Amino acid sequence: MSDRYALLVPAPRHAAAQPGSFTLDAGTLLHAEPEVAHLVRRLLHPLNLPLAPGSAPEGVLSVRVEDGGQAEGYRLRVSGGGITITATDLAGVRHAVQALKQLLTADAWRAAALQGRWEVPCGEIEDAPAVGWRGGMLDVSRHFMTKGAVLKYVDLLAMHRMNRLHLHLTDDQGWRVESRRHPAINRRSTHRPDTLIGHRRHSNDYDGTPHGGYYTLDDLAEISAYAAERGITVVPELDLPGHASALLAAFPELGTGSREVLGGWGVSAGVLKPIPAAVALVCELLDEVLEAVDTPYVHLGGDECPTEDWPLDPEVSAHMAALGVTRARDMHGWFLREIAEHLATRGKRMIVWDEGFQSGGVRADSIVMCWRGDAIARQAAAAGYDVVRAPTYPTYFDYDQSTSPGEPLSIGGPITLEDAATFEVLPGTWSEEERGRVLGGQFQVWREYIPDDRYLDYMTFPRACAIAEAVWSGRPADFADLTRRLSEAHLARLEAAGCEYRPLDGPHPWQSGGTGRRARETNDPHRTRQDWLAWSAQLPPTDVHVSAVERSS
Repeated sequence: MSDRYALLVPAPRHAAAQPGSFTLDAGTLLHAEPEVAHLVRRLLHPLNLPLAPGSAPEGVLSVRVEDGGQAEGYRLRVSGGGITITATDLAGVRHAVQALKQLLTADAWRAAALQGRWEVPCGEIEDAPAVGWRGGMLDVSRHFMTKGAVLKYVDLLAMHRMNRLHLHLTDDQGWRVESRRHPAINRRSTHRPDTLIGHRRHSNDYDGTPHGGYYTLDDLAEISAYAAERGITVVPELDLPGHASALLAAFPELGTGSREVLGGWGVSAGVLKPIPAAVALVCELLDEVLEAVDTPYVHLGGDECPTEDWPLDPEVSAHMAALGVTRARDMHGWFLREIAEHLATRGKRMIVWDEGFQSGGVRADSIVMCWRGDAIARQAAAAGYDVVRAPTYPTYFDYDQSTSPGEPLSIGGPITLEDAATFEVLPGTWSEEERGRVLGGQFQVWREYIPDDRYLDYMTFPRACAIAEAVWSGRPADFADLTRRLSEAHLARLEAAGCEYRPLDGPHPWQSGGTGRRARETNDPHRTRQDWLAWSAQLPPTDVHVSAVERSS
């Protein structure tokens, strides 16, 4: 029997195989408190273990929660007499069960068991994560994902000990969540007539095919509950006040610029006005989402928001005069802070992309999600804000995975699997205090060029495995060892789980994009790693326009 303890993904802090094995089958008894037993049985599906009555006999899977250890930590022991899991909390129980499933064969990840018994090698694992925020972002606005596909990704994240699912629910190309208070959104904002073909953003080359869809509030409640049972918090994002063209299709009077659901990409001029009526609408929409999603966090976006049209609008200019504000960018911060105050009354923390930090759109308890490089992330941490690390390089999975012309169409790149493995969620050059402000990190899958779920799998895995390892351990992954574990065991697990990942040696013929990469026409100034790094290094210093009184509120 191979050393399966050396094939876990992400790699644990300590794992050691020992001689012997334990036979796990449908007759193995499960001994645990009722809440824990229910959780273990759900996670071990399709192996439905019967419950052990009374005290734990020999030959059982025994699971217990004991206070005092590190959050999300666990200890897993397998001996010839049974399996014992001791965890600090329910999150630790979940991680231990995921590790146990990796000690079985890949068939353990299928929806129906293909075998009735497993020989589990004896050994021991002791493990706990380095950071508390470990997740992935899925853009369901540019191309809609069915509810079933989202649930599949919940399971894939849980397999890799991730605990955050960030759903980018709104953008210029579609509003993907139902509103019962404002049904005009469902009719006008959730679909577009066609979609741009390729990269030529200013061409008239569209596919002529309508695209749309949205999650009902009941769908979101189901996704949230399903995720919670697997230890994953859903982070809903309504990306505003920029990227608002789809919302403005239903409320044109509340915005400037484009007021239709767009079929092309890029930064649009469709922006909500920073006025009380727009804030009130957004707060009502958020209240509906929060009735469905059980989460302590709400992402408000705040990125890529053109403000030059605001002073030209009579409503906005009048409101600026009333506030005594002379600069349009200060209204960006005002808009975000107003909504953050509303969220605070509901006990929720606002998250913004790092532009929201630069424009002063943050309360003291806001979380800054930093995508434009290490420098601005460090500025936010040094200023005392909690930070989620999400730098374009190497956590954006809408970029090519190699320089081969056979890669399917993407935004640019490449960002290779090896690049993803270099992700340093806790930079060694930062001070201890700055690192202490890092909640964790996540990968991002923007879907302008990812139209279907098969292509989503290809672009996400196995790069997500590398990010999962980096955020679990708190340091870059050992690339050679990671690829060994992937090739010897973990890719087979992904295949059994129904994930159409990219093979390590390149795409299957049906995954190849032919000459699409060479045929690009691009107007993006930072398509390559070198261009992007040069661009991010030239970002202006942060200029936070928020008073000490406002920041301490």
